[in-house]
Amino acid sequence: MTLSRQLHLGAFMRPVSLHTGAWRFPGAYADANFNLRHLKQFVQKLESACFDAFFMADHLAVLNMPVDALKRSHTATSFEPFTLLSALASVTEKIGLVATASTTFDEPYHIARRFASLDHLSDGRAGWNLVTTSNPDAALNFGREDHMEHDERYRRAREFYDVVTGLWDSWADDAFVRDTESGLFFDPAKLHVLGHKGEYLSVRGPLNIARPVQGWPIVVQAGSSEAGKQLAAETADAVFTSQPNLAAGKRFFADVKSRLDALGRPREHLKILPGAFVVVGDSREEAREKRALLDTFVHYESGIASLSIALGHDVSSFDPDGPLPEIPETNASKSARERVVEMARTEGLTIRQLAQRAGGFSGLQMIGTATDIADEMEQWLAEEGSDGFNVMFPYLPAGLDDFVDKVVPELQRRGIFRRAYEGNTLREHFGLPRPGNRFFPVNNA
Repeated sequence: MTLSRQLHLGAFMRPVSLHTGAWRFPGAYADANFNLRHLKQFVQKLESACFDAFFMADHLAVLNMPVDALKRSHTATSFEPFTLLSALASVTEKIGLVATASTTFDEPYHIARRFASLDHLSDGRAGWNLVTTSNPDAALNFGREDHMEHDERYRRAREFYDVVTGLWDSWADDAFVRDTESGLFFDPAKLHVLGHKGEYLSVRGPLNIARPVQGWPIVVQAGSSEAGKQLAAETADAVFTSQPNLAAGKRFFADVKSRLDALGRPREHLKILPGAFVVVGDSREEAREKRALLDTFVHYESGIASLSIALGHDVSSFDPDGPLPEIPETNASKSARERVVEMARTEGLTIRQLAQRAGGFSGLQMIGTATDIADEMEQWLAEEGSDGFNVMFPYLPAGLDDFVDKVVPELQRRGIFRRAYEGNTLREHFGLPRPGNRFFPVNNA
């Protein structure tokens, strides 16, 4: 099979594995979430494999689950994303650095300034995972009794995006003349005051940092609801999504790309990257055995709490060995709830089985040899199920090493993944143009 398109690979780190049993796996670094030495090792290994980006998820509260469940989770605490990625920027040169930041509980000026700073510190490798926060416990940490209604969160996020990108355009690219003879540091004619007053936000500007190296850092969107997909089509450079299989991936791919067509955006300007939980073995049997062993480390108390979060409804009182009852919609993530409900119905899973999946990973899984996994990734690319993947490692460091040392060379042998970085910025890795400045069009790149 000869393909002109190339895979894009991100590494989904929180800042390590999402699987709640990962820290207990034999040989795993139990303290990896909070150990900078280990995290440096991981990001440098990923850069050696030419990954597009290191993606750090985030949450703004200790997870909203009972203490008996929380005490078993290695993701209960983690570094603040900007602090960590600034540190990792100093020990890497090429790999992109993507951080989650919420439009629900932060201010546009903060977000714009932090990402502009990270983009300068990393020489153009910053990316913003734009999220709306649905965790009710996060609301309590920001002086609110409850979080915003789902669709309102997305309306605010759309305005938030306009303000942040407007702030990034505060300065023309050549505003800072630094003329030591005349004593002129910057040209006032090349400074724009935003003066935004909208439905949700009022921000004067300008931003007190030069325009980012990339013009705008990469914007990533992760919602899969109707509102989330539309926001992605209008604003995002990449979409991190959860699709359980190729058929679902193709439907999502076609849906989002068609929205780009309607907006007049080139299809290649938005990369769709489903999350893929990858377990590599020297044989299929070995890979399956690794996954089975990993899942034994998911405690039921942790799994049932994770399941309740995904559903937006406490299911801990239901019969563990019975089917999932009808679950009413809530103000939590709609796409996560729909995935779990569909999985329960189509596979006939009990609540106990769903809890184990939720505590591990319930989305797309690739379990097999390096050849098996490369085959599957190539098929997704060829059949327009994705532009690549956001790879989730089962445990660290061995799970990451297995992928880098075994799967990446197979992808490179097939000619569908780079052997070396061709550019320096995250936009260049994704093959995306640098956006022009809306207020100073003569400086458009």
